[in-house]
Amino acid sequence: MAHIVVLGAGVGGMPAAYELRAALGKEHRISVVGDGPRFAFTPSNPWVAVGWRKPDDIGFEVAPYLAKKGIEFRDQPAVEIKAAENALVLEDGSTISYDYLVIATGPRLAFDEIPGFGPAANTHSICTTPHAVEAWVAYQQFLKDPGPIVVGAAPGASCFGPAYEFAAILDADLRKRKLRDRVPMTFVTSEPYIGHMGLGGVGDSKGLLEAEFRQRHIKWITNARPTEIRANEISVTEMDAKGQPLTEHTLPFKYCMMLPAFTGVDAVRKVEGLCNPRGFVLIDKHQRNPKFPNIYSAGVCVAIPPVEATPVPTGAPKTGYMIESMVAALVHNIQSELAGHEPREVATWNAICLADLGDTGAAFVALPQIPPRNVTWAKVGKWVHPAKVVFEKYFIRKMKTGNTNPVYEKYVLRALGISRLKAGPNVVES
Repeated sequence: MAHIVVLGAGVGGMPAAYELRAALGKEHRISVVGDGPRFAFTPSNPWVAVGWRKPDDIGFEVAPYLAKKGIEFRDQPAVEIKAAENALVLEDGSTISYDYLVIATGPRLAFDEIPGFGPAANTHSICTTPHAVEAWVAYQQFLKDPGPIVVGAAPGASCFGPAYEFAAILDADLRKRKLRDRVPMTFVTSEPYIGHMGLGGVGDSKGLLEAEFRQRHIKWITNARPTEIRANEISVTEMDAKGQPLTEHTLPFKYCMMLPAFTGVDAVRKVEGLCNPRGFVLIDKHQRNPKFPNIYSAGVCVAIPPVEATPVPTGAPKTGYMIESMVAALVHNIQSELAGHEPREVATWNAICLADLGDTGAAFVALPQIPPRNVTWAKVGKWVHPAKVVFEKYFIRKMKTGNTNPVYEKYVLRALGISRLKAGPNVVES
């Protein structure tokens, strides 16, 4: 009997554990190691930050649901990976041995890279649900005495979508409250243009999102490098196309939410040969680490090079369906290894994204997510907002039932030409 340990209980770790159990049956042991007892649907954090959701609406305690599938849960973050010894050291000093390790930790939030940055300093965050709750508390105080808002993403950021969502959601919420006329808004981003999103754009994402911002009277600064964030203002250097300083900006604010760059978490980034210099897990086309072949990885913690060089650094995002495809590949490949075969499955890294914009939304399809692409499609419409509400409920239900790839979802997506695994003679399912 093999012991597979999944490090992380988020949008990558939970599906990985469930799909491993479904693929391997009861003859192998599966454990999940989590940093906290709860799963949270992080795409709903922007709604939490404006009071449209409560934490219990988007999360739950994972242990009872994992236990129903015979999956052990340890609510102790890992502090060390002893990769050469096939063991994890947990915060309480205990160790867990493994035959295979799946790293799905998510990122460390690099607020330390800009002075005055982060919830412990002068800005708010929606990267975690506790951060979003703090942002909601601050927003309620802001509403009593509104003023300028700055929203955006820092140099090196890779997850730009939530910044766009939050700016538009704030706009929609303030309009409902009849306060929008008292709140100048500026979007500050490291992207070379609006709608780049770390992907070189998706379809006409530039035109679509610029039009949304113009309609909503949201100004923007691109190629932006914040240099310092003080209690009520942010200093930003706008760079030119060659990465040289072009214009200095000082923006006052009464409320600021900036998304940070990511790095790997400490326990992962300390393992020599496992990660790139930023601490992201190096993988081959089968989601397997080249140096430690019994370590697989999926999700935000995976090393993916930037799509293109930009004047201010930007990273490539790892979105939901893309992560699902990574999980599908690694599950099949661990199953193959346990059966005495070599890994063979390759994730498509296809992407389907629903970006809520408060009272409307933007939908993006990129097959695959990283260009060049076979399919690129982007559309703005009021249908996206209710579609994302439905998807939120649907995904949370999947995480509770453990059925992460129901047959009807599989067939619907297949009919649309969207699959999780690359086509070939060895594909088991897609």
